[in-house]
Amino acid sequence: MNRLHARIAGAMVGCALLGIAGCTEVSRGSLESVRLLWRGKPTLAPTAEQVAARPFYQMRATTAAGDAVLILGNVDGPREFWYGTQGVLVVLQHGRVVMTAGLDRNLDGNRLSSPGDPFATGLHRLGTRLAYERVDDWSPGYRYGVPVHAVLRPTGSAEIDILGASRHTLLITEEITATSAGYHVTNRYWVDPSDGFVWMSEQHVMPGLTMKLVQLRPYRGGAS
Repeated sequence: MNRLHARIAGAMVGCALLGIAGCTEVSRGSLESVRLLWRGKPTLAPTAEQVAARPFYQMRATTAAGDAVLILGNVDGPREFWYGTQGVLVVLQHGRVVMTAGLDRNLDGNRLSSPGDPFATGLHRLGTRLAYERVDDWSPGYRYGVPVHAVLRPTGSAEIDILGASRHTLLITEEITATSAGYHVTNRYWVDPSDGFVWMSEQHVMPGLTMKLVQLRPYRGGAS
């Protein structure tokens, strides 16, 4: 990561820190207590008791670099800023990753270029195939303005386990194609059938960056 990008990432995390008080009451000390472990390849196994003992919203993230528990630092409209030590930041919008910072590869920007947002409408309402278009900005390499074609499909129900509790979900697959980059992958979202909340997902955020996200103590518009 070059110096300019490092400064941008640091500023973004700083902004999240400034907005904490009204959202999750997270302090720098409690952030350190979560002990994010991106380097190496550790496997975290938080228990329901450990999650409940910490008074903030938590999400498990897994990449090729290892596991981490992210905490919610700020909410700005539909965007949730999940962050941790060493400048790591993951921004979600209705369950979809729309920006990252502090990783070896980052999604610098993501914007829809077709009308409507099927994630905002609710993936639980998806009855058939639905296509949409977006534009991505990837770094390093300054690959900005990459056209992305996405196709969402409902693929049935699925039971998932989070912290020992079974949850009934709808599985939605998303085929991603960026022809100019020779990129084709499939994402998966496990959503609540009642309101479309994304409990778990496997997202190919960009070439070289894949994340599995699991909501441990979810933020659902202020309800925990």
